[in-house]
Amino acid sequence: MPLPKIDPTSTKAWKALQTHFNEMREVDVRDLFAENPARATDFSISWNDFFVDISKNRITPKTRELLLQLADEVALKSAIEAQFQGEKINETEDRAVLHTALRDFSNMKPEVAEGLQKMKAFSEAIHNKTYKGYTGKPIDTVVNIGIGGSHLGPEMVCTALQDYNKGINVHFISNIDGDAVARTLQQVDPETTLFIVVSKTFTTQETLTNAHTVKDWFVDRTNKTAVAQHFIAVSTNPEEVAAFGILAQNTFAMWDWVGGRFSLWSAVGLSICCAIGYTNFETMLKGAHGMDQHFATAPFSENIPVALAMLSIWYNNFYGFETEAIIPYSEALNKLVPYLQQAVMESNGKQIDRNGNLVDYQTGTIVWGATGTNAQHAFFQLLHQGTKRIPTDFICVSQSNHGLQEHHDILVANCLAQSEALLEGKPAKSGEPYRTFKGNKPTTTILIEKLTPKNLGSLIALYEHKTFVQGVVWNMYSYDQWGVELGKSVAKTILQAIREKDESVLQNKSTRAIFKKVKK
Repeated sequence: MPLPKIDPTSTKAWKALQTHFNEMREVDVRDLFAENPARATDFSISWNDFFVDISKNRITPKTRELLLQLADEVALKSAIEAQFQGEKINETEDRAVLHTALRDFSNMKPEVAEGLQKMKAFSEAIHNKTYKGYTGKPIDTVVNIGIGGSHLGPEMVCTALQDYNKGINVHFISNIDGDAVARTLQQVDPETTLFIVVSKTFTTQETLTNAHTVKDWFVDRTNKTAVAQHFIAVSTNPEEVAAFGILAQNTFAMWDWVGGRFSLWSAVGLSICCAIGYTNFETMLKGAHGMDQHFATAPFSENIPVALAMLSIWYNNFYGFETEAIIPYSEALNKLVPYLQQAVMESNGKQIDRNGNLVDYQTGTIVWGATGTNAQHAFFQLLHQGTKRIPTDFICVSQSNHGLQEHHDILVANCLAQSEALLEGKPAKSGEPYRTFKGNKPTTTILIEKLTPKNLGSLIALYEHKTFVQGVVWNMYSYDQWGVELGKSVAKTILQAIREKDESVLQNKSTRAIFKKVKK
């Protein structure tokens, strides 16, 4: 059962939403609250440790009804079923999309169960200090070498769950920038450091260049035989892994039915497992599975990923709001936005639909943001008084992990205050136009009881499924990323010119002019 291939603009709901938008264009949400004292309750969803408030958005019961009608008309339900059943919904690459299977302990694929057990044994050996480096010292540092999905997810989770760290120092090398690699290597001891090279094909230029540089650095300070104890691979290419010098028993499998940007739940998350321990890693997977079940079974009217996705459709395609801000009021989530930028924009940043046609409507939204309260002292001026309309997700954690209650009270107060202020605004006093806050700015608040491995898993899965819903509605193939390839191809030609000092291979006049200024 392939994904449906329905042009959303051809549906009755889309046309009705266009008419409805003309009615809603100038609606003031403050008036909607005045008209309906129960609006905060009517437009919120509670699930497990999550409370999601969408009441400050420019929607009415009719808006919600039409958006859910649109979801029905583009056959979202059957699309969800196709994904969970393992159909090859990534049709351009002829692959299934089953990252959800990585966290389904009730019906787990044998190869996934085997992989998890291997991760468990390995991480426990690190924590029990039975896995030792070449001089007999236990491992106390892990360096993850990867890029894109092999980096952003693991780094985000290790940062978010640092309070659960088992005493392992974790570093990440991703950028091809040699200065960044050198700075990381200055911080680690070769005797006690484990390097995890994560590359599905084991041919990714940035990752393999970095890995070989790290290996050369390591061998210069140790010896070639020590490589086998200090380098681990996560890959589908055992031949290249072996050629690098990594042992088969230290190679962890990946599968083609797991896309890179959704792969942290697999052995790509080995650095996570080493950092926080297998039990916490499994708890995170189970938290994600809980959200999977909610997404797959909850009525669309009570379905959190569907609600957030359809709001995004409403703003992007009818109001013309092109960006979405995500503001986590938790410093531990400071890597969440870069992670979601790949998950969202690499998935739906496309203009050819599932019928092979160029679309004439907006697709992928631009995701950006930073943690509160830092963001308040940076770009909130634009949110409050700028000319742009930017729907914003506030992510708030109800309980802190370390106490310091006064700090946490101030943090939560700021989160709630910003959401309220963006809605309510403030009229200026006579003669003070610069102090006018127009208000009526749309926000969604996601309140989470506590930042635990389980709840983080649920939060990540929530945004995964939101992205999937958007792609279904926009009639996109969300799980390929052909747009990443062109720049890589062009870079090969330019690299040839740099290495050979030969500008004749460069056809673009601007590139050639810049090339002449490059200092070697």
